[in-house]
Amino acid sequence: MNVDDPFDPRATLRTTGCACGRHATAAEHDAAAPSEPPYRGLVEGAVMRALFPVDATRRRFLQAVGATTAAAALDHVFPIATATEAFAQSAPLEKKDLKVGFIPITCATPIIMAAPMGFYAKAGLNVEVIKTAGWAVIRDKTINKEYDAAHMLSPMPLAISMGAGSNPVPYTMPAVENINGQAITLAMKHKDKRDPKQWKGFKFAVPFDYSMHNYLLRYYVAEAGLDPDTDIQIRAVPPPEMVANLRADNIDGYLGPDPFNQRAVYDGVGFIHLLSKEMWEGHPCCAFAASRDFVTTLPNTYAALLRAIIAATAFASNPENRKQIATAIAPANYLNQPETVLEQILTGTYADGLGAVKKDTRRIDFDPFPWHSFAIWILTQMKRWGQIKGDIDYKGIAAQVYLATDAARLMKEAGLTPPTTTSKAFSVMGKPFDPEKPEDYIRSFAIKRT
Repeated sequence: MNVDDPFDPRATLRTTGCACGRHATAAEHDAAAPSEPPYRGLVEGAVMRALFPVDATRRRFLQAVGATTAAAALDHVFPIATATEAFAQSAPLEKKDLKVGFIPITCATPIIMAAPMGFYAKAGLNVEVIKTAGWAVIRDKTINKEYDAAHMLSPMPLAISMGAGSNPVPYTMPAVENINGQAITLAMKHKDKRDPKQWKGFKFAVPFDYSMHNYLLRYYVAEAGLDPDTDIQIRAVPPPEMVANLRADNIDGYLGPDPFNQRAVYDGVGFIHLLSKEMWEGHPCCAFAASRDFVTTLPNTYAALLRAIIAATAFASNPENRKQIATAIAPANYLNQPETVLEQILTGTYADGLGAVKKDTRRIDFDPFPWHSFAIWILTQMKRWGQIKGDIDYKGIAAQVYLATDAARLMKEAGLTPPTTTSKAFSVMGKPFDPEKPEDYIRSFAIKRT
């Protein structure tokens, strides 16, 4: 049953309106932020009708105290959030059979493992996770609705929403899949060229133009004084093809995702020059993404899918579970990698290709919270390198795409502790980033396209 806004003194509590019950029309519903908890309006309306069965009395009350005070009072006398969540969980799923695309890399661990380890089934979903060839294919299949949702690079939902590299489609990123987890891998012939100042003329691969890999590689070489557009070559290569290209001498190295850094070491064709976390500890990489249309038209299904993925992420965040996860995601229909390679990555005890065994339990880690400041940093790099131009509403775009409210609510349910804010300051290669001053940050770089 649908209702009007119960805190609008002009409204009559009736049984017509939008799909979620919080807006007078479907158009208003579509314009609302997709992170609005499904069914909250129904619960609020039901409680208000119980307290004020006569509309005239409710109107006088609201006109006297105001909507904000009334909502706070209602929360005080009745557990609105708890009731809303319980109602949403008991609501029928609009769609149970889903297709979710992924690229076979360890960044997709929660999305992949949720299938064989039963997280989707526990949420009442039948999810087919589909191995996909490359990021452009992932993008196109989700936009065309061949996939219901997908594993994406964390810059991709921003780029898709803004129409960078494709037609603009409102997209969302409700959860980060992994933090850290990337590396710069070089061909063995370059083991004596560890200073990036020596890399002029090198050919590098990254997975996609709109990727943390591209932005971090550009950042790294630019800090060494090289222009990434003129002093080196950067080409997009699907991650599963990176090792073969290194072996064939088509590239000198790559900043790429695992398992392909460790696989290059395993095959004896490359060495790990630098983990990406050494540039930026805790940086985002990949994410769970879905169109705004999916989020708003299938709210129960969306909530169940996100709940399953965040629960899987919470499980993956515990280092004690990593060997079990390596076994689950190693088969051919998932990563198609030796378990030994995946264990080295997930446990953080690994060979670097130069004769040393290193240990870093946070080589890859799993934290689903989509910080708005992550999105703002990504937008600064997109503008720095000319992928987007003009005036950018950094905060607005970050809030529309990175659905921190949804993530926080379900992180609590999964036993994680979400932050109490959506933004934080951090440093990249020792340079502080203030999300309140993105344009100053861009101007501070000597090498840029803007």
